[in-house]
Amino acid sequence: MLQDEFNDIERNRYEKMLALREAGIEPYPTRVIKTHTTAEAIAAFESAEKAAQAAGESALAEPVKATLAGRLRAIRNMGKLSFAHIEDRDGKVQLLFRLDELGAERLAQFVNDFDLGDYIEASGEMFRTRRGEVTLQVMNFKMIAKALLVLPADKDEVVNGETVRHSTLTDPEIRFRQRYVDLAVNPEVRETFKVRAETVKALRSFLDERSFVEVETPILQPVYGGAAAKPFTTYHNQLKQELFLRISFELYLKRLVVGGIDRVYEIGRDFRNEGVSFKHNPEFTQLEFYMAYADYLTIMELTEQMVSEVAQKVLGTQIIHFDGHEIDLTPPWRRLTIRQGLIEQAGVDINDYPTAEALSAVLKEKGIAHKPDAPRGKLIGLLMEEYLEPTLIQPTFLMDYPRDISPLAKNVPGDPNTVERFEGFIAGVELCNAFTELNDPIEQQNRFIEMGRAYASDDEERHPLDEDFVRALAYGMPPTGGFGMGVDRLVMFLTGNHNIREVILFPHLRSTREEDEETKADTK
Repeated sequence: MLQDEFNDIERNRYEKMLALREAGIEPYPTRVIKTHTTAEAIAAFESAEKAAQAAGESALAEPVKATLAGRLRAIRNMGKLSFAHIEDRDGKVQLLFRLDELGAERLAQFVNDFDLGDYIEASGEMFRTRRGEVTLQVMNFKMIAKALLVLPADKDEVVNGETVRHSTLTDPEIRFRQRYVDLAVNPEVRETFKVRAETVKALRSFLDERSFVEVETPILQPVYGGAAAKPFTTYHNQLKQELFLRISFELYLKRLVVGGIDRVYEIGRDFRNEGVSFKHNPEFTQLEFYMAYADYLTIMELTEQMVSEVAQKVLGTQIIHFDGHEIDLTPPWRRLTIRQGLIEQAGVDINDYPTAEALSAVLKEKGIAHKPDAPRGKLIGLLMEEYLEPTLIQPTFLMDYPRDISPLAKNVPGDPNTVERFEGFIAGVELCNAFTELNDPIEQQNRFIEMGRAYASDDEERHPLDEDFVRALAYGMPPTGGFGMGVDRLVMFLTGNHNIREVILFPHLRSTREEDEETKADTK
């Protein structure tokens, strides 16, 4: 049981909670009164002060009364006076408990019953102390939630005249496993997730304003597809059917384009049974949209416009800082073909090596490990990872990908080995992926079959044949541009966090501390 694990301090808090109940005081009451947030109360008092000053009065015309509620973050008992600070979603405010106003018994109740971390409801009048701090003179108060466990301490430091809080909770493993504690003591973490919420809101607004329709597609799918990833597998007992957690929305969203919803998007969760790292979580938030009568060039323009506008709306600037780099998101972004990029960075012209065998020899010369039977496209991908991607610091669209790793994209006209696909990179990290979508049903069917032959059954690049999707294409899908982006990645860039776990409220972690040393390594 929880209480069996308490230390002496926690045991003392537990006993205080029991004593309150014995005295007929509920430490977790059902009803709470709150007339203002801390910021609203301060603003109301300052407004009343200005009105009094404008009228030439030395005192307020009417006292500013408020009932506040929040977590106790500081307590200072001084005999006949007690000072405290409470914190809510808007900030902090000082409380003053005075013997003359409350009486000895009530003041003693506050001193003896309340601890740091407790939630309190306090009513009274706002005033300004001699030191100039807007404060609530407490007339009445009550416990609204007793904290039995002790929050990690924080330490305030005055830097250039401003108070800066330093948290003692810095261990990434504890922070990610106990996010509730992390949020409670680290205000910058709360700010990160406010930015995340505003980012999602801004993405929706951008697409809604351009007549895109938001939809929801199945999470449990009989055939997975739309991305190169290994799925999570489950089983439906009544249907007696194996199902997969979706790895992408793509094939369902394109079905909707076939049905006449020619601008469509979804923001939701995808699941990929892959490794955990600073930029990968098995469960993540994805944005995908599809736009009829568009190609990948159109989508490039829309992408750079969307990301830059979202940054401007959320941060107030299109300049971000990530991994030691100052990044300018202002359009237009650089366009670079894979071929040209590898010529510049690796000294390899992939057009000179039209077969996997020929390219494999190049990788061997450069000491890049690879499977001997790897397709040509995967070999090109390894060259990109080694030589090209780390150089893409400023926003760059890397264009024209190998056909054999892009089975859902249209060929570049006149080039049977290359498709109209781009990935957007910032600071050497992939942000998004987009195609001119393949809409020829026979060609799409052949691509699926070809992938099944060319790739091992356990290769994540292998796409299973989705016969219903091919059937949908056969009814006719207009020329379409498609786009996918990890929202978590975008939030990483906007907040300057180098670890994806910092922008996911409850990231997946290994089960033991010994196995999770990677978590610490990723944050360094």
